[in-house]
Amino acid sequence: MKKTETFIKGLFIIENTSFLDKRGEFMELWNQHEFELEKLQTNPTQDNISISKKNVIRGLHFQNKPHEQIKYVRVIQGSILDVAVDIRKTSDTFGQHLAIELSKSNNYGLWIPAGFAHGFLSLEENTIVVYKCYGKYQPKHEHTICWDDKTININWNVKNPIISKKDEQGISLDIYKKSKSING
Repeated sequence: MKKTETFIKGLFIIENTSFLDKRGEFMELWNQHEFELEKLQTNPTQDNISISKKNVIRGLHFQNKPHEQIKYVRVIQGSILDVAVDIRKTSDTFGQHLAIELSKSNNYGLWIPAGFAHGFLSLEENTIVVYKCYGKYQPKHEHTICWDDKTININWNVKNPIISKKDEQGISLDIYKKSKSING
């Protein structure tokens, strides 16, 4: 495992190792010891699997303080454009985002700290995303920033994405920034 910090403090790309031979392939999905060595939080509270059709956008989701979640995202089949947006109101990189392709073939993961909105676009049919969450999922503290927010300006590079009703009703980054009830 190799950890590379991005231009946004606390957001890491994780390069994972897989082993191929005549039988097939072996890879670790999670190794607590490796993450402890890298000084990343190692007590996940929930594992999630998402299976998506091509051109599905999920997100940009987050939870209010003090109910924020940390996420470690990987793809075990297919590929996604994974997006993390810094929504820490006091951060020098507030409103900036990282968009990176995570795929079965590149074997990258993304470590997303608390204080980020997260979403992804499925680039292939039946893409399987697995992610570990740190912090309890609490629907009453969950919010969505609009996936096509003009201020964030994410280049999804897709026409007519498939989006849930909840995600269609996301708020703008500007409304989030001004809101006192949705803290960051």
